[in-house]
Amino acid sequence: MHIRPQVALIAAALVLLALEGSSQTHLPSNYIGTYIWRSGDARHGGFSGLELSDDGTSFSTISDRATWTTGRITRNRDGRIPGMATHPLLALADEAGHPLHPPRSDSEGLAIAPDGRAFVSFEGRKETRIAMYSSLGARARKVPGHPDFAKMPKNASLEALAIDATGTLYTLPEDYTVDGEIPVYRFRNGRWDSALRLPRADAFLPVGADFGPDGRFYLLERGFHGVMGFSSQVRSFALTASGFADPRVEMQSTPSRHDNLEGLAVWRDAAGDIRLTMISDDNFFWVQRTEIVEYRAARRDP
Repeated sequence: MHIRPQVALIAAALVLLALEGSSQTHLPSNYIGTYIWRSGDARHGGFSGLELSDDGTSFSTISDRATWTTGRITRNRDGRIPGMATHPLLALADEAGHPLHPPRSDSEGLAIAPDGRAFVSFEGRKETRIAMYSSLGARARKVPGHPDFAKMPKNASLEALAIDATGTLYTLPEDYTVDGEIPVYRFRNGRWDSALRLPRADAFLPVGADFGPDGRFYLLERGFHGVMGFSSQVRSFALTASGFADPRVEMQSTPSRHDNLEGLAVWRDAAGDIRLTMISDDNFFWVQRTEIVEYRAARRDP
């Protein structure tokens, strides 16, 4: 992600604290809840990629410092999160099986295929790339790159990563456009194509993606507003033979409502609703925090 001025983030955190108590009555009708995930582990934080099980009770996540963990989510009768049980944070490995270190350790997007393989996108000063892991604890295998990857900003490239039910991989950059649109790169049969495009959203940049159980492509986008902090929105699209269609805004938050949401997992809850579960990147900065934020996708017309 882009480096944010610390003074602005401190001010944003103060605004968030000031608004928390008074804003609860103004929450959107599709907001479910927020869980603050705390840990005494110094490596805890910076979470940028998230995957959930079909029932929303188990998760995998990565940080932007090449660590990963898995765990279980406890849910009450209302489907809200009162607690989490997690395993220790471990290091992602390189192709030789050694722990990743800077400048190759800026891991951003996470997608887990139906067969259990995990894909992780990396940005950074040295190389924009995607790695495949037979499991998150295994050594990396490099996925061939697309020529455009080398053209992308080193700190705003492959933030979002998603995989569909057939195992086809999709990625897109945070801040790189082609003819004013967001290029979406699709990897199948060992090759990339770049025919897909998405419209830019004013004041938002893409940071996370997932395919929902309804087959739609969900895109998490972030805005930064200086002392007012972060805003977020999720758009969804149908993917047709001719490209993305039927755009819908599924959720949108005002500045300072939530922290820096970067990871997105989409699933169907016991009530049959499409649920959007997001995780925040606290930038390892003491005034920010790791949040698990949940919304229902916008209600459909009968």
